[in-house]
Amino acid sequence: MTDDTLIKVEHLSKKFCRDLKTSLWYAVQDITSEVTGHKYERELRNDEFWSVNDISFELKRGECLGLIGPNGAGKSTLLKILNGLIKPDKGRVELRGRIGSLIELSAGFNAILTGRENIYSRGAVLGFTTAEIDKKLDAIIEFSELEDFIDTPVVNYSSGMKVRLGFAVAAQMEPDVLLLDEVLAVGDVGFRAKCFNAIYKMINNAAVILVSHSMPQIARVCSDIIVMDHGKCVFQGRDIAAGIDKFYSYFQGEELLISGSGEAVIHKIDMQSNGNTGIESIDYLDELSINLDVSVQSEIEIFDVVLVLVTQELQPIAYCNSHFNEVHFTNSKEVMKICVDLGKINLSPGCYSLTVEVTTKNNGKVLCKHNNCYRIKVAGSNFCSAPLQIVGNWRVS
Repeated sequence: MTDDTLIKVEHLSKKFCRDLKTSLWYAVQDITSEVTGHKYERELRNDEFWSVNDISFELKRGECLGLIGPNGAGKSTLLKILNGLIKPDKGRVELRGRIGSLIELSAGFNAILTGRENIYSRGAVLGFTTAEIDKKLDAIIEFSELEDFIDTPVVNYSSGMKVRLGFAVAAQMEPDVLLLDEVLAVGDVGFRAKCFNAIYKMINNAAVILVSHSMPQIARVCSDIIVMDHGKCVFQGRDIAAGIDKFYSYFQGEELLISGSGEAVIHKIDMQSNGNTGIESIDYLDELSINLDVSVQSEIEIFDVVLVLVTQELQPIAYCNSHFNEVHFTNSKEVMKICVDLGKINLSPGCYSLTVEVTTKNNGKVLCKHNNCYRIKVAGSNFCSAPLQIVGNWRVS
């Protein structure tokens, strides 16, 4: 383990049993084997499964590892092993320096103690003296924004308040190793921004492992990535874009949902690029057209069409409204073929879904709405943390 390597994990594995009664019996067997000095069985027994299976990596000071994967992949189990909360069945872990962790909202907190008392308690666990904590106390309370509640028992804190307090302690105590498990999803937007600013500063002097289901967060912060599935590492490296693409491959996205007043019908939706129709993938900066077959009830004379492209994070990222473009459609009282040219698509590589709305004039009543009616993949190697890439006209002045 080199001087700047703070985390070294070699062939780490941990198994669990699905049945509680059987699990307790296996635990007795394992403890007895250890006490008697016999090598206990480390392979899978009946009803057991690998929660973490042969994971290896190193993390140096100044690096941030994004640990991602579907629910049940083993990410939280791996962090608990690193934090010393559970013991691995195989493998070896080396950690150097002070360890700060926020792997559960209430982890390390005593519910009957106040926030102030918990700061001293957690600081002591990290190896700080009372005098050292005294010097950091005001900064911790200020960062947490809990001045009015710091002398209230933690049992009365909301989940967001616990995150504020826990992260404030972890940030101000300046750990060498910081473990974060999905906790930043709970805080409000302003506090999450403050947390990420703190992470940027800590990364310079620490090794950080971040578990998150928010791929924009992973892309923005992490230097390395591991994708786990059923305990195994299915992708590992510094290509964050490829790792995120692998993560997205486990999800199909939303199902088609049709809503609205029913006074319009969308019969067909088709995408076209480079003369090809029915496409499922385009290259970055390819031109894209959308074709619609629409019929509207005869009493409605004029209508508008709205298109929305949605990311796999379910965030609307591109919007096209015929009304905004000063285009309105006069009802022919038959099936109408409508085409809109969207031009060059400068979305970052990834998968997107289309939502289509037919509304009365001036964005009035929704006559028909198809959510997630078409999926399209933008292919390319220029992945970034933002979903939209601006094509600049670069020059030297």
